[in-house]
Amino acid sequence: MKNNSRITHHASRITHHASHITGKTKIVGVIGDPVEHSRSPQMHNAAFVELGMDYVYVPFHVRPEALRPAIEGFKAIGVVGINVTLPHKQSVIPCLDTISREAEWIGAVNTLIFKEGKITGDNTDAPGFLQAMREAGFDVPRGASAVVLGAGGSARAIVVALALAGLGSIVIANRTVSKAVALAADLSEKTGVRIEGMGLEDARLPNAVGASPLIVNTASASMDASHPLLIRPEWLDSQSILYDIIYTPSETRLMRAAAERGCRTIGGLGMLVHQGAIAFEKWTKITPPVETMRKALQQALNQTFTR
Repeated sequence: MKNNSRITHHASRITHHASHITGKTKIVGVIGDPVEHSRSPQMHNAAFVELGMDYVYVPFHVRPEALRPAIEGFKAIGVVGINVTLPHKQSVIPCLDTISREAEWIGAVNTLIFKEGKITGDNTDAPGFLQAMREAGFDVPRGASAVVLGAGGSARAIVVALALAGLGSIVIANRTVSKAVALAADLSEKTGVRIEGMGLEDARLPNAVGASPLIVNTASASMDASHPLLIRPEWLDSQSILYDIIYTPSETRLMRAAAERGCRTIGGLGMLVHQGAIAFEKWTKITPPVETMRKALQQALNQTFTR
């Protein structure tokens, strides 16, 4: 009953917040196609309510052909910031005045900052990934190695994060070997870190996994109970950290297998929260209440999967 009471109270505060929007209310939001699935509005609006800030976070459904006029429209009406989700993370870049080094290396933007008539693109995935790992009490020594599973957009952000953190070498392992090799070559040149791409069936992968203190899964295959694990648990060293950035379910099969092996594990919810919190601070220059954002996000996810 207490939990239900807290949820009802929180919902009433959000409703009160929405009813007090005026011409002075600052606007931030998220664009995507589709965008209805985004849980960022719940997370950010909960933080604005907690801090008593006159801001509102709104989802905007923007189709690809309307991307440029939408961005120009946001600029014209004084929007403070926008998160960018699929399919616009790459295609939005030509609409911007500048982008950060992280966004340039990752080749994608997930956060826009509108200031003094200019639009800056950034990517908060890499620092969000590292902050969530630190929050969980884990740190990888500089010069260490890591294995990243998958070679999509998320893998690209994670490899950049690890390169910025000072790792000495990174292996990217993917089902399609050519994608892993191409990503490794591109990011190795950009970051100066030794990065190697290989297939999941490569005979060198078991040794790479066993020798690395950090293994990161970015492949959505870990969500599918019928899909075989991307690596064998017996390859893992019991002292290693298995970080799965998938956040639904909160504990993936790969995380469970690693835990049974004795490994420490980290799920993906923390990264999702912290990438949002970093965007919040870039827009407002105020440190957000991370725990409030986490609870709102978890509540939104729970409601999604219990309907």
